[in-house]
Amino acid sequence: MKEYQAADIRNFAVVGHASSGKTMLCEAMLACAGVINRMGSIAAGTTASDYHVSEIHRQISVQASLLHLEWLNKKFNIIDCPGYADFISEGLGALRVGDFALIVVNARDGVGVGTDAVWKYATEYGIPKLIVINGYDKEETDFEKVMTELREHFGTRVFPISIPLNPGPGFNQLLDVLRNEVITYAADQSGKFTEAPAAGANAERVTALHKQVIEYIAEADDTLMEKWMDKGTLTEEELRMGLHAAVQKQSFVPVFCTSAENNIGVARLLDVIAKYGSSPVDRKTVAALDADGKECDVTLTSPEPVCYVFKTMSEAQFGELSFFRVYSGQVKFGSELFNIDRRSTEKIGQIYLLNGKLRETAPQLNAGDIGAVVKLKDTHTGNTLCNPKHPVSLPKVVYPRPSIHASLKSTVKGEEEKVATGLAALHHEDPTFIHVVDSELHQTILSAQGELHLEVIADRLRRRFNVHVELHEPRVRYRETIRGKGDSKYRHKKQTGGSGQFAEVWMRIEPKPRDTGVEFKQSLVGQNVDRSFVPSVEKGVDKACLEGIIAGYRVVDVKIEFYDGKMHPVDSKDIAFQIAGYFAFKECCTAARPCLLEPINMVEIRIPEDCMGKVMGDLSSRRGKIQGMDVDGSFQVIKAHCPAKELYRYSSTLRSLTGGRGVHTEEFSHYEEMPREAEAKLVEEYKKHRQEGNAQHE
Repeated sequence: MKEYQAADIRNFAVVGHASSGKTMLCEAMLACAGVINRMGSIAAGTTASDYHVSEIHRQISVQASLLHLEWLNKKFNIIDCPGYADFISEGLGALRVGDFALIVVNARDGVGVGTDAVWKYATEYGIPKLIVINGYDKEETDFEKVMTELREHFGTRVFPISIPLNPGPGFNQLLDVLRNEVITYAADQSGKFTEAPAAGANAERVTALHKQVIEYIAEADDTLMEKWMDKGTLTEEELRMGLHAAVQKQSFVPVFCTSAENNIGVARLLDVIAKYGSSPVDRKTVAALDADGKECDVTLTSPEPVCYVFKTMSEAQFGELSFFRVYSGQVKFGSELFNIDRRSTEKIGQIYLLNGKLRETAPQLNAGDIGAVVKLKDTHTGNTLCNPKHPVSLPKVVYPRPSIHASLKSTVKGEEEKVATGLAALHHEDPTFIHVVDSELHQTILSAQGELHLEVIADRLRRRFNVHVELHEPRVRYRETIRGKGDSKYRHKKQTGGSGQFAEVWMRIEPKPRDTGVEFKQSLVGQNVDRSFVPSVEKGVDKACLEGIIAGYRVVDVKIEFYDGKMHPVDSKDIAFQIAGYFAFKECCTAARPCLLEPINMVEIRIPEDCMGKVMGDLSSRRGKIQGMDVDGSFQVIKAHCPAKELYRYSSTLRSLTGGRGVHTEEFSHYEEMPREAEAKLVEEYKKHRQEGNAQHE
């Protein structure tokens, strides 16, 4: 295996909105470099990146795939990332270890919400961005329109390096701004091209653009600015050095135009990345924490090995595979490293370089490189491996909080333990979903980034752990409360052969303000009831609160006063007062006009402006109440309150209404009273369910 030094490595994440052509762009790169003999296709499920069963079935990327190639004596480590927001964890991990982001934009659809998201994340990680507008072989593309959108979203420094000359079916020519040439590509997907000097109107256009590029480059460097001011131009060597610096400072964001499916424009993109792209040397120092939690630096040239695991996955052929980047030192087969997060030692097994599912063994990886290792016993996504004598922890990726929920139900008895084991293993691979066994709802609740994410998790569970599970709509955490005051004098009397039971509880209740909980107090006067029975009454009340009064949901926001009662010197005991407290509270509630509360979520929806009418109409049908609206570039941001019950599988509806361009987040906001009709329906269902349950017991 050829060894590469840090300066000759290009690590980058290929990211962007869904269906912008990222996977086919990576496929074209591999074809240009001769890694694959011919390009695969999404429809046939034959691309190098999308090789998992769920990806081939759905014809979308659901996992980040690691690829590598050599171009102009530089090693490219390419991470092809899913575009759907459901799988954002894959992109975040890739951006965390990449030295720049290659953001792909659909030539027909332009900037999507996913484009904005990955730009924001790349900026937060402090890495430069390059943009590829892909798909100029399609009908109805408008280069100037997309460039205007890009500049509106990301600033005026976004500038084309290549321009499509004959967009649409048959597209094969680009105007190359750096070389002042017209490049004509072969029609056989080989990526081969011929060059000719720009002439006529093309020459005038490219000359003007070339001058602007030189100006942007000169602005990024004072020395080059002086030379440019003196000579009015820069040499090719000065241009090359300056272009690299300008991209690093993002004073210049290059835009490339391609047709990935036909391998047009890709070879020149590879040229520019090899010559001017970021390498690990550009970010040679990264912040970390030492064993005492104090800030320290990890330097590329340090001899001590430090690497960060940005993804873990399990495969039938290899077992668990950990993707990692080496930030300093050297990682070798057989070496022992310390996992500072898990406080355990790991022996490095076989190291692989990957091209999707294809594996190539490597004896070691140098600082700046990316690879994968098998069978680490206790290392998960986000862990740092280092020299045990010099322990450090690299910053972890912060993932978005999951906002979509479903109930996971086993359809075969006795598989509960296997399901729990499987969920724990999958969570270690993908921290962006969580699972809890909800004691209130008596369900296993999965919370994920989107409905597609939920379905993929369920698929992996079935396939890898051989369990039988289904996703269902989760029960909603309704609450019960009262609208008025109530009073009860409940007597519990039970006489059997021996000692009997006797307790009488006098109780009154009234509503409390929303979200103030249940308050129990006693105001007993005299000796009618021994004070030792107060906790017994409270226990009975607590049980009734948990069980609910009208529909089986927890009672909230009620003030309870136990003010008098009666007892018997022999038959009064703890259980008697628990039972009396329980039924006294239920009688009080029934008299105090009980009602149901439903959880209301705050929803934030980002959509293109042309979808406003459809989305607003749909929100209204879900009893949504608009709280505010903002404009963000060409997107509208709607904030609304909507009942949680009405939001099950909302992201699928939103995707359908917006042609896949809309996204939303949701989080719990507050409880409010249910409409009478909805409440009556829920109470009726509860009564029917109880009757069926009682009939079964009989």
